[in-house]
Amino acid sequence: MKTIFSLLKLTVITLILFAVIYPLAIYGIAQFAPNQGKGETISVNGKVVGYQKIGQKFDKSNYFWGRPSAVDYNAAGSAGSNKGPSNADYLALVQKRIDTFLVVHPYLKKSEIPSDMVTASGSGLDPNISPQGALVQVKRIAKERKLDEAKVKALVESKINTAVMGPETVNVLELNVALDQLR
Repeated sequence: MKTIFSLLKLTVITLILFAVIYPLAIYGIAQFAPNQGKGETISVNGKVVGYQKIGQKFDKSNYFWGRPSAVDYNAAGSAGSNKGPSNADYLALVQKRIDTFLVVHPYLKKSEIPSDMVTASGSGLDPNISPQGALVQVKRIAKERKLDEAKVKALVESKINTAVMGPETVNVLELNVALDQLR
């Protein structure tokens, strides 16, 4: 009986610690983060259109496309495919993405497609693509929107983020928001 009472006390203490105190502490710390821990949002005309650090699905031909997602951009289920580079299903999926990309970008050769445009990130939610991934899409978008290619290319170049360490990136949501404002 004494053991049961001790285990019950331990359960209640653990429950209070991890279900009440810990979440309240994290919530309190988040109040000092940008946007009170609700994420860094991107707004247009006062309306939130997305989160800066979470990738979104863009599949219309008049928008820049981001990296493919193994979780269909579901932020509740962040994950990669967990299939290795020798997995037949994975290789077939990547080939399908390459074929689709080439149909929509007939001016490209297979060797000119940046790998980030046909392979999903580890999280499935990468909001960024490489500058090369954005630049190969310029011709398609300029044609779809009836814009000058040089103007679209200049927009891409203005949205390239350089890091002290790591590769240059382009945030797809920020780029598409700026694209909608381009005339």
